[in-house]
Amino acid sequence: METAVTGAGELAGERGPLINVAYRLLGSLSEAEDAVQEAYARWYALPRDRRDEVVSPGAWLTTVTGRICLDVLGSARARRERYVGAWLPEPLPDRAGEGSGADPADLLVMDESVTTAFLVVLESMTPAERVAFVLHDVFRYPFAEIAGVLGRSPAACKQLASSARRRARLARTPGPVAERALTVRRVKEAWQARDIAALVDLLDPAAVLTADGGGLVSSVPHPVEGGAEIARYMVAIADLAPGLELLERTVNGTPGLVARQAGVVGTVASFEIDGGRVTRIWAVRNPEKLRAWTRDG
Repeated sequence: METAVTGAGELAGERGPLINVAYRLLGSLSEAEDAVQEAYARWYALPRDRRDEVVSPGAWLTTVTGRICLDVLGSARARRERYVGAWLPEPLPDRAGEGSGADPADLLVMDESVTTAFLVVLESMTPAERVAFVLHDVFRYPFAEIAGVLGRSPAACKQLASSARRRARLARTPGPVAERALTVRRVKEAWQARDIAALVDLLDPAAVLTADGGGLVSSVPHPVEGGAEIARYMVAIADLAPGLELLERTVNGTPGLVARQAGVVGTVASFEIDGGRVTRIWAVRNPEKLRAWTRDG
């Protein structure tokens, strides 16, 4: 048996994978970091002889992190019912390979499982479905191990993942990055020019814009529906924010826009694009969810 006299450096190497799991489970980088820190605290609270019995500390930490996330997801549903306005996942910049990893945003691997569209679909799942689906379909954990996280049989976990998979099909497969980036650039240019007609051409007639201000900043409280309505809303925002600076940035691995005023990031927007037209816009304005963007520029 491999003993778990695992050095601090080796255990620290698990932090990146754990942050990646926890963020996909929770949609919040701050909550993901808290969950991982709690898992480490529980590890170091174990008596030395108990730690020595653990064959794979990494697997142990993943299991505990998954259980903590499951509890957080359960309580989050009640908290989000009290949330002011729409709740959206925390948007993240692409910083792969940057920094020392002291900032958890540096550790995120950007792929289709962290796009805003995908995370929004994950929000529609039950906590158990989300854990089973993310651990199995995204991270390829066997159902026998997931059973230890959920406290259910492997067969039950397989059923949960299957149910979640049907929901996940609602997330559209993103088109080519170059095509999406071009559409986002055109939206930026039309927005800067206050060109409502150009924006309407770029927006699907059934497009929906959802904003998240968390009650901390001004934000539209309900989704804005329809391309023409969204175009007028975007231009109205620009008119109310002189000196607004729009930047093309990668948001959760996909082309997006960041709005700054006086050097401060106030909005991070993600887009769902189909056939060169925008079908969904997710605009996060809650400053508590924009901390990872303070280094943006």
